Amino acid sequence: MNITIIGGGAWGTTLAQVLTDNGHQPLIYDINQTTIDIINTHRHPFYDCQIPTNIKATNHLDEALAFADWLVLSMPSKAVRDALSAIKPHLFRPVVIINVAKGIEPDTSKRISEITKEVIPPEFLKGYVVLTGPSHAEEVILRRPTLLVSASEDEALAKQVRQVFNNEDYLRIYTSTDVIGCELGGAVKNAIAVISGACTGLNLGENARAAVITRGIVEIVRVVEAMGGRKETAFGLTGIGDLIVTASSEHSRNFRAGKKIGQGMTVAQIYAEEKQTIEGIRTIEAMHHLAAQKGIELPLIEAAYGILQGRVSASEATSHLLKRTLKSEDF
Repeated sequence: MNITIIGGGAWGTTLAQVLTDNGHQPLIYDINQTTIDIINTHRHPFYDCQIPTNIKATNHLDEALAFADWLVLSMPSKAVRDALSAIKPHLFRPVVIINVAKGIEPDTSKRISEITKEVIPPEFLKGYVVLTGPSHAEEVILRRPTLLVSASEDEALAKQVRQVFNNEDYLRIYTSTDVIGCELGGAVKNAIAVISGACTGLNLGENARAAVITRGIVEIVRVVEAMGGRKETAFGLTGIGDLIVTASSEHSRNFRAGKKIGQGMTVAQIYAEEKQTIEGIRTIEAMHHLAAQKGIELPLIEAAYGILQGRVSASEATSHLLKRTLKSEDF
């Protein structure tokens, strides 16, 4: 099966290897000529390793869209709307959109599925799937065991995507019909990961980080339920699972960014050092606006928003959280 991957970053190129391992033919579209050149010399653009020789890359959008009617969106969430807007005039047949980005649009608080349905006319959108879960590309490229979830309102399509990406040697795929829960879990956990990293940067200890992760799960559940998703989804791979891998690992750029914030760096300084998008910082902003709109109590995210806005220091935010009114531990 031919599959086009829009975005030749760390995850997009890694998924191209998965598809090749499974006997499919990927074509990567990217706008960065350096990335294209590296891929076409059979090297991964982010990791020091070879990739299968049948993985090709192009900067010609018409060629990429003519190649397949399954499109994998693998790019920062902030680029999705522009990318879909660029794709729209070139569509000549219905396509399946498989999103692997994890983020929320700060200005609108919209999920990727909502943006997709807003930009792509219904006659050209055959179906939408989010493929998500606890996955560091650094490990999947080495073919280490990983579990993901293929979620779609169309259960049959979710199963089709599962069949294409599942690999019995290292990549197991589950299915879900809870697109809302899967998308929000994958996004909000990035915000909690930034906060977890800040705990490490402030040298608050493992107890504090465990507390942030646990109470972070509560905030994920609140967002998921408030937006119409299922609570049990937040307790699965796309919620707790993704949070664990992101909020406690140096592989996670969200965790690393939070750690630097805890050590006193500004967001501008962090972005100057980091090649890849830090979704958690954008998600903190998006969740702040969403909480205000929906009346959702998100004390950790609100504390982080105050820090990012320069309203309080990290130590002041920590003190405020500890002094909140005492209560029972309830979900």
